[in-house]
Amino acid sequence: MPRTLSRLFLKIAEINRRYKEPRIEMSAAVRAGLMFLRVYLVVLVCLMVYKFIVLLK
Repeated sequence: MPRTLSRLFLKIAEINRRYKEPRIEMSAAVRAGLMFLRVYLVVLVCLMVYKFIVLLK
């Protein structure tokens, strides 16, 4: 079992190294859109956590 997990982690690390750098060029508009989506996702997660905490009280 530990050997299997070790191989799995090594495989995941190899995949992460392979795809670390993007293969395509992104325009400024695409980068801005992706940044907006990241911020939007963080805001949604924060709202869900806040709602959960409020419901527990």
